[in-house]
Amino acid sequence: YARTKPPRFLRPKQVRKLFDSLPLSTPIEKRTHAMVHLAYSLGLRPVEISRITLDDISFQRAELTLQERKMGNPFTLPVPIQTIKAIALYVSRGRPQCPCRYLFLTQQVPHRQLSPGTVISYISKAMKQAGLPSSAYWLRHSYAQSLLQARRSLYEIKEMLGHENIQSTHRYLHIDTELMRKVLFNETL
Repeated sequence: YARTKPPRFLRPKQVRKLFDSLPLSTPIEKRTHAMVHLAYSLGLRPVEISRITLDDISFQRAELTLQERKMGNPFTLPVPIQTIKAIALYVSRGRPQCPCRYLFLTQQVPHRQLSPGTVISYISKAMKQAGLPSSAYWLRHSYAQSLLQARRSLYEIKEMLGHENIQSTHRYLHIDTELMRKVLFNETL
């Protein structure tokens, strides 16, 4: 790595801790729950989360079409059932009723699209409440790391993250020390 620090990501126990700590009582908590799911299960950037509209989601096909990715091309992603359920809960029991088509809205009238900064703020707050010393972007790095551990190719990871070049993807990946120890020393950590 040319950088001084390796990428930061959550380990499986930390991911479980985060999701177990997310309350679902208020509309804001339901919204945060859905945003955390999108950041972790699809590796979405906060700006991409803020731009999702109701028209971008197909609940029947469990797909999300991102109209504006960093590379500029629309991209359709399969959405895990838990993430679909989190979005459905927010839409049915947390999202303000208004004609605005953006998925994530402010709770105050007049309801508006959430800014990327607000998405970062709520995800970071949820992570802090779970006792995790991390930021919203750690979920994107965790997504990339989980794809690497699932033996996805670097090209596949690049496409799923929406990177234009493979060098950008390299910065998201961390050497899987556990796999290395298993292969080199026949150890299990």
